[in-house]
Amino acid sequence: MKGYVLDYICENEFKKLERALKKYNTLAYKRLIFNYYPALREGNFVGEKISSNKKNETETYELKLPGDKMFAQIHGEIKLVYTVHKKDAVVVLETINPAEILLEGHRSELTTYKGVMISKANAEKDMFKIDLLNMLNK
Repeated sequence: MKGYVLDYICENEFKKLERALKKYNTLAYKRLIFNYYPALREGNFVGEKISSNKKNETETYELKLPGDKMFAQIHGEIKLVYTVHKKDAVVVLETINPAEILLEGHRSELTTYKGVMISKANAEKDMFKIDLLNMLNK
């Protein structure tokens, strides 16, 4: 066996998430492309195993990508979710979370407030969270 093949559930959606990640968090994108994808191809499954199915010989993993602490507190950790099909030697890349803010960033340019991306749909809520976290940190 030469290694695992990377595949997608929905390639178009996943590529949109990758492009948004490249635009808004370059460090996470670089680690994904240059460190984690080659490791997955070699069969080194990094991240936390969240489920397994012995009947189908699949395992689902969640890999935390590097990101800004404030972004993680507002929108959540950046995580790659993938499933390994061992008998077929295929790694299926499912999604990158938080998908909502990344897809919104792909559709239109996101604005920032005090250095953190904010959603256009929930701008007031995000700004409130940022102000609250800044007050708590002082």
